[in-house]
Amino acid sequence: MDASIREPQSQQPWTGKIFSNGWVSSKGGTATVIEPATGGTLGTIGVATAEDVDHAAKSAASARAGWAATPFDQRAAVMREAARLLKERASDFNLWNVRECGSIMPKAEWELNATHEQMLMAAALPMQANGQLFPSSMPGRTNMWRRVPVGTVGVIAPWNFPLLLAMRSVAPALALGNAVLLKPDAQTAITGGALIAQVFADAGLPEGVLHVLPGGPATGDAVVRHPAVEMISFTGSTAVGRRIGETCGGLLKKVALELGGNNAIIVLDDADLDAASSSGAWGAFLHQGQICMQAGRHLVHRRVAEAYAERLKKRAEALYVGDPHAGPAHLGPIINAKQRDRIVGIVKASVEQGARVLTGGTHEGLFYRPTVLTNVSPQMPAFADEIFGPVAPITVFDSDEEAAALVNGSPYGLAAAIHSASVSRAMALANQLRTGMIHVNDQTVNNEFHVPFGGMGASGNGGRFGGPANLEEFTQSQWISVMDKPIVYPF
Repeated sequence: MDASIREPQSQQPWTGKIFSNGWVSSKGGTATVIEPATGGTLGTIGVATAEDVDHAAKSAASARAGWAATPFDQRAAVMREAARLLKERASDFNLWNVRECGSIMPKAEWELNATHEQMLMAAALPMQANGQLFPSSMPGRTNMWRRVPVGTVGVIAPWNFPLLLAMRSVAPALALGNAVLLKPDAQTAITGGALIAQVFADAGLPEGVLHVLPGGPATGDAVVRHPAVEMISFTGSTAVGRRIGETCGGLLKKVALELGGNNAIIVLDDADLDAASSSGAWGAFLHQGQICMQAGRHLVHRRVAEAYAERLKKRAEALYVGDPHAGPAHLGPIINAKQRDRIVGIVKASVEQGARVLTGGTHEGLFYRPTVLTNVSPQMPAFADEIFGPVAPITVFDSDEEAAALVNGSPYGLAAAIHSASVSRAMALANQLRTGMIHVNDQTVNNEFHVPFGGMGASGNGGRFGGPANLEEFTQSQWISVMDKPIVYPF
């Protein structure tokens, strides 16, 4: 066991605290950090109230001007040092990810490395071109269009990839001169909050620029509504995202929403079924299926549906489900009982409507077996709903056009994958799909930090994270016109 988790709580600076100008007691008391695999207690964290949010937002408003005025190379140096410390403390981050989040160690390691790359990319943002010059119809006028910081960005991050999906917004927002209020999910407030706060504090980020405020819906609502928070970056469910979008619209506040997905992997009749079933298993079962890009619908051509299902079944049955801290496992626990019960309910309702459990469909505590369902129709919950669990529902189709219609019949539009021996055929099908990301001869759970990431429809509001998109998301534009001599107008 890692020393950072074995130590008494009193030796951990965040115990019972929030991060707001250092580690301080919160007005909302404390919450227990639970290990989902065992139900044991790992520690405590402070719970921020609306009063804590108000104090943090005012502090950020005071600190952000000085941070934005800091020379770009100095801001970049802080980001690089934070990235270095993240790598140096990898064992702490990874073990907390395993124990607090139910991640298997390879997932935790991948998440940390991807986060490190995101931070290095963010460190390069301050030195990018900051605008453009435009011509003018007025002689002697220079039109400058430039990017300036938004101000204070509220980041509301989820529990499934708490480190990566928090830092995806925190790092570029800070690098571009903003202050940040980070609200991690209370279930993963150490991995996705406390450890991040300590890294930036130790990297030399000025006090008041970053605040970490764990809590539940009330805390998040306070961040969204605070008048000193000019932008919200939210990653989470579509239902909550809609409410945040409505609130931000009424407040005329910038918002980036990365929401749920009911993603489809399409297997055409000329596909390599061994490769396709490997992609299907990875996309459906990785991290217990608790990923917004999960392959939640397996659309398979009727000619190969039975063969694909058998291959997927064998892959599912070869996976070991258990406590990832106790030893190697392919799947760890579902995050909590509420989420497990939701998965159970979706599978049960679909079976009652005619779906068949080919394998799985059982659980012990929070450990749910990887499950393959066949005979799934579009009317069933296993097809229509985002499952967010290790379930692979198989639906058959007879033509490429029918496959496209099945994909587009969902209100979600995050990711899709297509397997075919013909790239031209796959691309022709891809051109019909309304999803933000499409992967040919691969699976749906893809993330490359430098490529803009995001969905369409109920999966997001068109915002994008990654690469050049970060420059647009975490700044706003400003037009300045300059003339050497003032104009004299008719009156």
